[in-house]
Parts: sequence; C-alpha cells; structure tokens
Amino acid sequence: MTGTTWLILGASSAIARAFALQAAQAGCDVLLAGRDQDDLGATAADVRVRTGRGAEAVPFDALDYAGHAAFAEDVAGRGGRLNVLLAFGTMTGQEEAERDFGAARAMIESNYLGAVSILSRLAPVLERQGAGRLVVIGSVAGDRGRASNHVYGSAKAGLHAFTSGLRARLFRSGVTVTLIKPGFVDTAMTWPLGLKRAASPESVAAAVLKAADKGRAVAYVPFVWLGVMTIIRLIPNPIFKRLKI
Repeated sequence: MTGTTWLILGASSAIARAFALQAAQAGCDVLLAGRDQDDLGATAADVRVRTGRGAEAVPFDALDYAGHAAFAEDVAGRGGRLNVLLAFGTMTGQEEAERDFGAARAMIESNYLGAVSILSRLAPVLERQGAGRLVVIGSVAGDRGRASNHVYGSAKAGLHAFTSGLRARLFRSGVTVTLIKPGFVDTAMTWPLGLKRAASPESVAAAVLKAADKGRAVAYVPFVWLGVMTIIRLIPNPIFKRLKI
C-alpha cells in the first residue's frame, strides 16, 4: 500500500462497510480492522474486485488494550499515508444497563475506553506523518443525557470531549480530526428499535467521507439533526426532566 490508506476500526458495521467501498472508489486503499477475520476478509475481497484498490483484513479488538501499541506500529509500517475512521461501538438498552452493571461497563468500555486506548496509540503515528484525517463516529446521544439512554449517551459524551482535545493536539501536526454525530441509522444497532425513518448506512458513509475531505470539525448526519439537537440542548432543565425522551 503506497498511496492513502483508510484504516477502518470496527469495519464490520454497516456504516464502515459502506465507507470502505466508497473510500476505495475514491482512490484509496483500505485496512479493515475487527475481530471477525472471515467476515472482513470477504468484504476486503469484494472491495478489491469492485474497485481494483488494495483492501486487507487485519485483526483488531477494541478491548485488547495491551495489544494496541503493537497494532498501531504494524499498520504504520505498511507504507503510504494513513487516515483513520473509528467506527466501533455498541449500544445496550437503558433498562439492561440499569439492571446489569456488567452490561453497562462493557458498553462504556467499547464506546469510550477502547477508543481512548487505540486513538492514543495512533495519534503519534499521525503526528509523525505530519498530515492525515482522523474521523470518529460519535452520536447525537452524547449531546445531552436523556432518561431513555443516558448510560450510552454518557460514553459518547466522553468520546466527544476526548475527540475535541485530540483535534487541538493534532492540529499542530497538520492532521484534521472530525467528529460525526449520526442520528438514527438503519443498522443492526437500531433494528430492535423499529425505526421507520432511519438514514441508510450508504448515505451516512458518503457524508462521513465528505466531512473528512473537507476537514470539518463536527458534522451532524443527516444535517437535520443539528437543528433537532440544538432545540434539545436549549430546553430548560425544569421542562427537560419531565419529557419522556
């Protein structure tokens, strides 16, 4: 791999798959990182056949903190300029998170601690490059804690703050850091919710690639969620705590 390569962390998600294909169609190679190598290998083969670009599956576990330093050095040594998309995360239902702290902890580790660990190892790699794109997929749930999903939202809020600080750090090295805040997306994570107007993974992936190319700091996807969340953030607390949202 000698050109620009997108390292996609959590490449089995629907958004990540769509992004991998679109990034390859735009002329980049892709590294698909995740735990299910058979699944990612099939996706990599599909990307290669459909685009002619380089595509490989690489083993990665967001919770294997001890292995993240070696992983970062391995991907850095493959040549070319590296861009990074962090797409992993899980969403446990609020009731289960309240009832079972183990489930809540696993969700927080996946959405926040795992991200902090691997991004802390990849940040020096990007700094040495002196250029590159880092994109983190957060959630509108991180904008304000709601009764219906505040455990998940708190992990995303932490991720948002970490990403903001990382943006300021990497700015000095010419690396842009983009935080994506998706609303409802039609993925395995939201299927149990029975959503009828969720955005397609393909449209979200296109918006992610566009925001990265422009080096935007924050992007709500679809854009309508910027207005929705602005209203939600402005609702006074005495009213907000009475809402069933």
